[in-house]
Amino acid sequence: MCHIPVFCWITASVLDRVLRADERGELPKTLTQMYIHFLVVQSKIGNVKFHGASETDPVWNPQTCKMILSLGKLAFNQLQKGNLIFYESDLIECGIDIRAASLYSGVFTEMFREECGLHQDKVFCFVHLSFHEFLAALYVFVTFINSGVNLLSESRSMSCWSPLLREKSKVHLLYQSAVDKIIESSNGHLDLFLRFLLGFSLETNKSLLQGLLTQSGGSLQSYQETVRYIKRKIRKNPSPERCINLFHCLNELNDHSLVEEIQQSLSSGSLSTNKLSPAQWSALVFILLSSEKDLDVFDLREYSASEEGLLRLLQVVKASRICLLSDCKLTERSCEALARVLTSKSSRLRELDLSNNDLQDSGVEELFTGQGSSHSRLETLRLSSCNLSEKSCETVASVLSSPSSCLKGLDLSNNDLQDSGVKLLATGLTSPHCRLETLRLSGCLITEEGCAALVSALTTNPSYLRELDLSYNHPGDSGVSLLTAGLHDPQWRLDTLCVDHGGRHHLKPFKFL
Repeated sequence: MCHIPVFCWITASVLDRVLRADERGELPKTLTQMYIHFLVVQSKIGNVKFHGASETDPVWNPQTCKMILSLGKLAFNQLQKGNLIFYESDLIECGIDIRAASLYSGVFTEMFREECGLHQDKVFCFVHLSFHEFLAALYVFVTFINSGVNLLSESRSMSCWSPLLREKSKVHLLYQSAVDKIIESSNGHLDLFLRFLLGFSLETNKSLLQGLLTQSGGSLQSYQETVRYIKRKIRKNPSPERCINLFHCLNELNDHSLVEEIQQSLSSGSLSTNKLSPAQWSALVFILLSSEKDLDVFDLREYSASEEGLLRLLQVVKASRICLLSDCKLTERSCEALARVLTSKSSRLRELDLSNNDLQDSGVEELFTGQGSSHSRLETLRLSSCNLSEKSCETVASVLSSPSSCLKGLDLSNNDLQDSGVKLLATGLTSPHCRLETLRLSGCLITEEGCAALVSALTTNPSYLRELDLSYNHPGDSGVSLLTAGLHDPQWRLDTLCVDHGGRHHLKPFKFL
């Protein structure tokens, strides 16, 4: 979140207050704590600036409480509808007078934005979606504590807010319904909402909100029940995305037991992925995603050189820029999973090494289902020694011809492609959309016929190709002559050619100015 400017502003505002000598206190350790502190800071500023209060006056006066709860109601209602932008009528429905709020509340002006939409109508939104979700969660929490109404339940009304319902442990019912609701979400749009809602249950956080709460709520028992419930959900192993968010929720609740268990095994070198439970696998993913270690390069062999290891750690693959999966006993099933990573809008993957796995043509076909997506940004792909044939060349050529392809480096070495496969591959090189700069075809049983097809492709459409590796093939003297003659074509960008012929190895660099 430190890449989000609004979050940096929130953090700076909080630290500016907390680190002052006269207000020095414990620094926020969770997302919920940071946002609560920010709310307190803005409320204090608003009270001083607009209501004539002093710095030592209580934060929660009636005007501030009313404004925050009105904004929370607006945030929750619009979040339920999936709206990030809303109109003045939506504000009025929640009891917000836009003019009075703008004039007399710093809370409103710092957390809200007003813009002109179509036909000059005023439209409104919160300063960031995370703050929208924070206020929505705050409204749900305060409503439940003060009145016993669970806004997340299908049946919100309660016949009575009886002493039995006021039992502190009943707060767990709110958290349980929230966890169930968010786990069922297909797109994770309420993940932060859940983290905030659970974070409010900590005593340190509730003490900061004391002026908003007219009833006491929550207890050690309800806290422990909530932690146990979340752990049970993790052990049932829902989708990896939901598991990661549940670990974030445990972090908001200051429970790190599952994570510490895996961290100790990692530190001691005793981690055996063969013995990990689904919950422990999820904990490992959470550690890798949230650690300070650079995720630019992820090598699966450091954890589990297996298909199960890959499937368990797909979220880490998605977050990595370079992923090394060579010699990991992967099959077509792995390619299907990787295709989903490549099509994900949030994927950072730019370089993928799948060498020395028995993927076969069917696996490559599955993999390139993802590469053909407009969201794929993969630039380098290594498929050396993957038991491929000419059929894979047809698939690859189709991808190279796609306007959405970003491939710049491709290694198909040590596969049974032969001349027929190279001819198919050459059709992709002739495409005006092809951006390939490096092509490695070492040990692919290519003869003069295949070399001629490559020369023809590069001559027909001068490509971006700068490096071509045809070592350990059988081009013959005529094939080598065709290639070296082509290198003198001023339209070619190729400046490095690697071939061998008749047992003699040649590395022939050519540089054009």
